[in-house]
Amino acid sequence: MLGFAAPIAAAETSPPPATDPLVARHDGFVDEKTCTSCHTEQAAAFAKSHHAKAMAFADDKAVRADFNNTRFERDGVAADFFRRDRRFFVRTEGPDGKPADFEVKYTFAYEPLQQYLVDLGGGRLQALDIAWDTKKHEWFWLGEGSAAKPGSTFHWTGPFYRWNRTCIDCHSTDPRTNFESQTNEYKSSYVATSIGCQSCHGGGAKHVEWARAKAANASKVAANPGLARVDSNTCYACHARRSRLVGDHRPGGSFLDHFSPALLRSDLYFPDGQIRDEVFEYGSFLQSKMANAGVTCVDCHRTHEGTVKAAGNALCTQCHAETAPERFTSNDPSGAFDTPAHTHHPQGSAGAFCVNCHMPERTYMKVDPRRDHSFVIPRPDLSALYGTPNACTSCHQGKTNDWASESLDGWYGKDWRKRPTIAHAFAEAARNGGAAVEDLRKFLADREQPGIVRGSAIAEMSRLDGAATAANVRAAAGDPDPLVRLGAAEAAANLPPQLRLDAVGVLLGDETRAVRVAAAKALGTTRSLDLRGDQRRAFDAAVDDLRAYVQANADSAETQNNHGTFLFEQGSTAEAEKAFRRAIVLDPTLSGSHINLAELYRAVGDNERSEHAYAEAVVANPDRADLRYGHGLSLVRQKAMADAIEELEAAVRLDPSNSRYRTTAAIALDAVGRTDDAFALFVSAVGGATDANLFATAIQLGLKLGRYEETLRFAEALADLQPTDLRTTELVRQLKKAVQHRR
Repeated sequence: MLGFAAPIAAAETSPPPATDPLVARHDGFVDEKTCTSCHTEQAAAFAKSHHAKAMAFADDKAVRADFNNTRFERDGVAADFFRRDRRFFVRTEGPDGKPADFEVKYTFAYEPLQQYLVDLGGGRLQALDIAWDTKKHEWFWLGEGSAAKPGSTFHWTGPFYRWNRTCIDCHSTDPRTNFESQTNEYKSSYVATSIGCQSCHGGGAKHVEWARAKAANASKVAANPGLARVDSNTCYACHARRSRLVGDHRPGGSFLDHFSPALLRSDLYFPDGQIRDEVFEYGSFLQSKMANAGVTCVDCHRTHEGTVKAAGNALCTQCHAETAPERFTSNDPSGAFDTPAHTHHPQGSAGAFCVNCHMPERTYMKVDPRRDHSFVIPRPDLSALYGTPNACTSCHQGKTNDWASESLDGWYGKDWRKRPTIAHAFAEAARNGGAAVEDLRKFLADREQPGIVRGSAIAEMSRLDGAATAANVRAAAGDPDPLVRLGAAEAAANLPPQLRLDAVGVLLGDETRAVRVAAAKALGTTRSLDLRGDQRRAFDAAVDDLRAYVQANADSAETQNNHGTFLFEQGSTAEAEKAFRRAIVLDPTLSGSHINLAELYRAVGDNERSEHAYAEAVVANPDRADLRYGHGLSLVRQKAMADAIEELEAAVRLDPSNSRYRTTAAIALDAVGRTDDAFALFVSAVGGATDANLFATAIQLGLKLGRYEETLRFAEALADLQPTDLRTTELVRQLKKAVQHRR
């Protein structure tokens, strides 16, 4: 380590500390030094934490990487890191695609990796996608696959890597985005560059007044010391995959009144609820028996250092000992667990540590291992079925899931295989299998299941079976658990519009902001005529919450695009157009906003503007199949068939697995007399296809051309897909007869 630190330290004499231009005095807050002047013990403990080093002004003390004329080059990404005039620089590809020198203004995080923030103007701070591995002491690229193009979402200069948009909430003290939509610029500020006392305890101004009055023995001293209550809600604000609901989060309030968390989606969680994507701790912890028993973050973690309270298994045996603590006797977590009889591993070995079996690690950002907090029991049998992680084969690399299952059978018998699990139902749902609906319905009705599981169950049910789940959505809307009600509100968007108000109209007046906002989104198709009296007032109030959410995310293209859809459903066409155009300005590579703008013009009968909107989008994003397809359809409406076919064929080339693109292109080719070319689009598509419409179109064209042998393949595939359709069965019979006759 000294070998890497020395070149930087010796490079030059450290400059005097610079003043951070983003630091501002926010109303109700004080300088962090005011806190530390009294609370020296807590401040000393906190100074050791990673929280205290979450962000810093770039100087010799804060920067951990090697900027001594080093170069990184890999996967099409290249950068040179160097110093100039006591400052840190990187030379790399800029937003225009040309190499340029960029000054590093801030460090971001401390270990196991450190990123660096660059000011691109307009108040934008961008995180470089090349980071420093603090363990291996080397640069590495955070991306996957091929490098993103300049100007795109995932280029380091794009919206995904924008500190003001993606990172600002959690690495500084009372951060304010302060995005100005009119100029598309940021005036971001914070009370302190990194996380500080007031990040968790709230603004300290009232507390300072209270402390001074108490010290002066004033005749009137407020009973309330003026600080926010610190509990798990405080931790969840950053340790959760969530969307911001309001512009300024103040500690002490309900998590669900400030944020809307992601439920157990298949792209974020494995079917058994373990973390898949970077979802942090909230969603997994809420599934656990720990959370249900009343365990909180601070039962295991020191509040100021951020470290665990005890080393090794001593952390778990605080509760999981032979005598249960009085606080948890009703849950009875007692037993002899820290023994080879339970772990079947030698004392002190990796397999004997509780966390290695029950909190398996998964690595994020390539170098950052994080433990799952659902406290699962290893299930290699589920891993064999669904690819879920399990601690056995993660540790014993090279061994199979069958080997692990047989080992557990030998230790515990086979009853462990019968333990209830959500994995079967959620795995089937992820495959869009309708058979999952009944099992999910059972989860919804089971009050012993965690709220996040039940809320996720109703959201998945409605996605799979739409109108048939309306009664279940209505029942979930009356559940006492806010996460179940949140699931119901999100589920309502999957119901036919005419069923939504009856199912979740009651949620417009819900006590929880996250639920109200989700209900307002789902009821976008509800018009004034459908609402009366209190319900109308509740809808208007929920829409006010929705507007606050949209304003809080004014720099998010996705939020503006989704709000444009809501406005269009409400009949506010002009406002919807503005929202879609705002989304396009924020992120020109987000295809959805281009499509929605073009389809808005089509819906109001302006096919020419619709085609122009698609054409502009294609120029900016020529490799997006959905835009080429939409442009093709708009050209069909303009009767420009030659150009339309060119675009539709481009969509097929860019996304050959999309049967809708292929079918539409074939119909267009047939319409201009190019039936042979149309049929050729299907010849290579029969294997693995499951789209009845594709097969039906191919059959129609094959019969038209008299190419019975090839048409028979499509008819047989359609018959396999629809075994009870007698017409298809008869068609297969006739085609077989025709083929034999020709032979």
